Amino acid sequence: MTKKLFTALSIFLLVPFSINAQRPVPAKKQVKSILLIGGTAHIGDGKVIEKSAIGFKDGKITVVSTMAEVDKSAFDETIDITGKQVYPGFIAPNVSLGLVEVGAVRATRDVSEVGAYNPHVRSLIAYDTDSKIIPTVRTNGVLIAQVTPRDGIFSGTSSILELDGWNWEDAVNKKDDGVHLNWPSVFKRSGWWAEPGPIEKNKDYDNNINAIKKFIADSKAYNEATEKTEKNIRFESMKGLFNGAQTLFIHSNFVKEITESISICKESGIKKIVLVGGKDSWMVTDFLKQNNISVIVERIHALPDRNDDDVDLPYKLPTLLQKAGVLFCLNNEGDMENITTRNLPFYAGTTATYGLTKEEALASVTSNAAKILGIDNVVGTLAIGKQATLFVSTGDALDMRTNNVERAYIQGKTIDLNNEQKELYETYKKKYELK
Repeated sequence: MTKKLFTALSIFLLVPFSINAQRPVPAKKQVKSILLIGGTAHIGDGKVIEKSAIGFKDGKITVVSTMAEVDKSAFDETIDITGKQVYPGFIAPNVSLGLVEVGAVRATRDVSEVGAYNPHVRSLIAYDTDSKIIPTVRTNGVLIAQVTPRDGIFSGTSSILELDGWNWEDAVNKKDDGVHLNWPSVFKRSGWWAEPGPIEKNKDYDNNINAIKKFIADSKAYNEATEKTEKNIRFESMKGLFNGAQTLFIHSNFVKEITESISICKESGIKKIVLVGGKDSWMVTDFLKQNNISVIVERIHALPDRNDDDVDLPYKLPTLLQKAGVLFCLNNEGDMENITTRNLPFYAGTTATYGLTKEEALASVTSNAAKILGIDNVVGTLAIGKQATLFVSTGDALDMRTNNVERAYIQGKTIDLNNEQKELYETYKKKYELK
């Protein structure tokens, strides 16, 4: 053994190592039936039950009623939540949660693939259940997420995951729910966010659109062919779009791009389409309704894009869609989106200040999101037969001042609501003698 190798091994063995086990530990399956009584139950579809009784067994909701109507003896454990609020678990669509841990560290980013046409890339198998960010998101009531790849033209295929589990197999709620298409912009801005340049016409727009049309047409022809001489995994991953098994999520914001992208994709034989972003969606509500298009609204805590727009346009966009009868939900795509996913309920709270009722705002992160993602048969509302994915807050969960999630359940499993940030808070409040 050389002297250099011996020295290196000696240093390696002397360095103290600590293995960071997942904290908190994933929950075990529900064994005892549970009854929550006395709280105000927000069903998620606009209904509210005062002095409610919400019971669940084997991961499924079995009782949704008033406490006067329920038989307490039928449950193994009864928990009095008088004065508190019960909600369905919040659903975060179109997020990179579990795919990015530290944005500045390349080794922790598994959110995008090389190349522009990657519908075959699956976020599901890249999802990191050991992420330290996930427990901080659950703390505010977000219990389900549509984990979505980024970048390119066809960025890949998303999946819907529950925010608890040892691995993606444990966490998956719905595999490969849809393919994501980032529609090119007619105009683009040069420079970067700190020094933005002028807005210029995208000279490559027409070529980009023709390339997309060709890729979709080739994919359809491939999947309709009875005999295939060569396997093409990119084309195969598009099959569900043509038979209706999957949804095409078109990421687009402005009028021309919205109408053109939806028209082209529908004419190409794609069955189900959802618009993501949709800054100008309020201008084309008749078109959206005519084509049965729902909208995953962009992060509303933002400024408008045009100088002559109302400064509060992003805040009231959900209200404009609600009044027009367009189904929508909220999402958090943008800078540091994985970390700020925990703010999703507070975006909903903002919409309640700008025109929606509190229960309509709640629906934008529960039942509406479930409908748009195609999981409303199992989650999204407090209803008998659905999964017991819900939480209890001591205050209004849509208000950042009073959101205080005290209990949370995913398919009846009792979720540990501790996280590293809470631990640090408890540590340093002792240092400064905070009460």
